[in-house]
Amino acid sequence: MSKPLAGGALVVALSVALTACGGGTSSQKSGSASGSFDKNATIGVGSVYEPQNLDNTGGGGQGVTEALNGNVYEGLFKLTDSGKVEKQLAQSYTVSPDGLTYTFKLRDGVKFHSGKALDSADVKYSIEKVTGPKSQSARKSSLTVVKSIATPDAHTVKVTLSSKSISFIYNLSYVWIINAQAKNLKTAEDGTGPYKLDKWTRGSALSLTRFTGYWGTPATNKEVVFHYFKDATALNNALLTNAVDVVTSEQSPDALAQFKSNPAYKVNNGNSTTKLLLAFNDRVKPFNDAKVRKAITSAIDNKKLLESIWGGYGKLIGSMVPPTDPWYEDLTHVNPYDPALAKKELAEAGYPKGFDFTLDTPNYDPHPTAATFIKSQLAKVGINVKINVITPDQWYTKVYQNHDFSATLQEHVNDRDVVWYGNPDFYWGYDNKQVTQWVTQAEQSDTTAQQTALLKKVNERIAQDAASDWLYLYPQIVVASSKLSGYPLNGLNSQFYAYDIKKS
Repeated sequence: MSKPLAGGALVVALSVALTACGGGTSSQKSGSASGSFDKNATIGVGSVYEPQNLDNTGGGGQGVTEALNGNVYEGLFKLTDSGKVEKQLAQSYTVSPDGLTYTFKLRDGVKFHSGKALDSADVKYSIEKVTGPKSQSARKSSLTVVKSIATPDAHTVKVTLSSKSISFIYNLSYVWIINAQAKNLKTAEDGTGPYKLDKWTRGSALSLTRFTGYWGTPATNKEVVFHYFKDATALNNALLTNAVDVVTSEQSPDALAQFKSNPAYKVNNGNSTTKLLLAFNDRVKPFNDAKVRKAITSAIDNKKLLESIWGGYGKLIGSMVPPTDPWYEDLTHVNPYDPALAKKELAEAGYPKGFDFTLDTPNYDPHPTAATFIKSQLAKVGINVKINVITPDQWYTKVYQNHDFSATLQEHVNDRDVVWYGNPDFYWGYDNKQVTQWVTQAEQSDTTAQQTALLKKVNERIAQDAASDWLYLYPQIVVASSKLSGYPLNGLNSQFYAYDIKKS
């Protein structure tokens, strides 16, 4: 499966994420390797998420985040695998009493892979690249609060906001700091991370090699090679034949038995933030009626769909918020699977005999399978679904940009992205003035307790309105050689830090 909506993803705003508090970090829990390890090892990483290009503001997709975030590029701040935000290229920072001005001091001795020293102009450039008119970055809308950026000296950056933003520091953890003079960023790079790009062979592999001029702790391995595969079978075969050492996200639950029963491998079930959505265009008939949306949600057996695709893995959540978010609640009871209730709600909405609609469906797994399942389920309550299979690029233009759709399937990768329901201009067009107000107030909160209380209200209201049908939450299954340790377990927002991986 390919998931285009990630931090720095193909579809800009869909992947906006705020923060998560996932399970344990990798070094002690991700493998059984211990004692001495090979510092000159090459780590083979198996993935189905090849970058579309190497620019996280230019439609690079989930793959560019997975391979380059934290490995090649770094931010002022870093999001750990357990969901904590830590200082990275920022040595320190202060906030003005009114919460509108942030002053950052940069680390000394940081160099880009080209050899140029990091300075404040690079930070200013990098933030403005994310917020610029051509940007497709997941952080773009979250950073519209940036009013101005000043660079008093080479090691000081002063950012003034137009309004308070409790998530500002977190959002900066997704802004890659790039050499302001760098060129051709779709095929090359110039970051400050522990690895530099060695070679990218499209359709095959992307290799990273240890950067000897790195300012921090050097990578524990000499080289990391991301090998790309078209399907789950090829991915698993690569692991079984030692062509790769770790699979970032297992795509075939049926294949897990062969790894669970083999002591040469370890199966890790981490925390996912990826939701599969049946997203309605809430602007257009009949989906502008909450009763219709509630009827469709109750007509689809999400539990059966999850079981058919993921077996005993994954979770039903009933709204947009995964359990790793502070404002999570189990809301599966709000619109329960109940075909009789669905028929009643359709009749009350004026559609006793159902209606027809087109479901725009991305052409990669699991979307076509889910679409076929949804079509059969809705037929039982009189709704006729025409499935229109489209490419990711077509989806971006037709659905995301032009809002030319009735309903669609899509994956939303990031945590805390419930805030998108407060934006009536977002592609699904949900427009509830109270929700918009709550989202705004939450972002301007003085405390995380205030923010949490308000976003719980948002989560509950969008469930009551069936703003979308949140079909299920993906599992996050990392399978690795037992010789490996130090790999990330949770894959928050598609990142995969490789610099701590050890091979015995």
